Amino acid sequence: MATRTSIKRARLASSPKENKKVLPRSDHLLVSSTKGKQKTKQSTKPLPTSFKIVAGSYERLLYGLDGSVSLNETNDSYKFELRPTFIFPAHVSCIKAVAASPNGGKWLATGSADEVIKVWDLRRKKEIGGLLHHEGSITQLHFPSRSHLLSASEDGTLCLFHARDWVVLRTLKGHKGRVNSVAVHPSNKVALSVGKDNTLRMWDLMRGKGSASTKLGKEGEVVRWSTTGSSFVVQSQNTIDVFTVDMVLRHTITHPSRIHTVRFSNRVNGSGELLLVGAEDKKLSIYDIPDDPENLPTVIAEMTGHSNRVKEIEILPLALPRSKANAPTSTIILCTVSSDGKIHVYDLASLPADQKTGSEVLQISPVAEYDTKGTRLTCVTIADGEALEHAKSVNGKRKRGDEDSEQEDEDEGWGAHEREAEDDESG
Repeated sequence: MATRTSIKRARLASSPKENKKVLPRSDHLLVSSTKGKQKTKQSTKPLPTSFKIVAGSYERLLYGLDGSVSLNETNDSYKFELRPTFIFPAHVSCIKAVAASPNGGKWLATGSADEVIKVWDLRRKKEIGGLLHHEGSITQLHFPSRSHLLSASEDGTLCLFHARDWVVLRTLKGHKGRVNSVAVHPSNKVALSVGKDNTLRMWDLMRGKGSASTKLGKEGEVVRWSTTGSSFVVQSQNTIDVFTVDMVLRHTITHPSRIHTVRFSNRVNGSGELLLVGAEDKKLSIYDIPDDPENLPTVIAEMTGHSNRVKEIEILPLALPRSKANAPTSTIILCTVSSDGKIHVYDLASLPADQKTGSEVLQISPVAEYDTKGTRLTCVTIADGEALEHAKSVNGKRKRGDEDSEQEDEDEGWGAHEREAEDDESG
């Protein structure tokens, strides 16, 4: 990627004064927030047929890979391939977070211990500028939509940026110390965060305010929503606490080794949800989430191949080339990075539908691998490549009008609530 030497400072939007008072836990607040009157728009965007992997490292290096899947006509299977596209030092300190805008978006964001969030144009492979709003290391980055970027930092704050002019829409304050992780609900209306202050906090993203908090009694390191948004988990050391949507602790999972990352995913074969756990034991463990919420999740498969701790997991639904009439049309790929310097891609279709609790633990090998030759990888993201259908392309180029209208649709709900918040506080 080409880089610029100049840094663009984020323009600060005027925002109301934040209430620093810790609000009591409200067991029904999240339910009411996520079940509002606003209709959820059904996505009709076709799945990508290729993908882009971007990984960061302690050595400040940023790695870019193009991934593809093709049909192996010899044995009617699928062949996954990774091709490096760029490697360069992206920051002056170690890279701690990386995120790509979803649904074919063009933005890539990287965060570092140098306290800077850099924004890149993935299509043109060039740096756009730097966001200098935080006063501490960047701990996590996430695009809730193509038009918004959410960041977390060791300075105790979360920031919501508008991914068009990169204005800071909201600065969320409440944590006393480092924010370790943030997770946005599938509705995009609320978020959860955990930090060094042993607190779980809930945020109303529509109004840019804290809405609830509760003490965990331990430092939460990772927080993740389930795919349906009906539950969430908080990871600490080698334990995973499973909560209901109203913050009631349902289970505590004790993993055999120190955990570094967790993520939910749907199954490819059959129905149900999975919990993916990357840990010090060099494996990606797959927990089956039972249909009965009273039953404890258990390990049903392990994705192997790394020779050191698994640091991060990312997933992406992917369209498959058609081989025959009854062949599957899509799958879900998993990408892992490890301190061994390797990037692995796994096909979740390797997990059979009948692999459930009580089955012998299945061992799954990667379908593609890239070796950085010893770089200590820290974070990874997957971006869409080419889409299955080019309905919005003209002569190979995307229509700007269509792209803008899509982003305006995404902005509509956020902007409306931001105006409501300003009206409420001014009144």
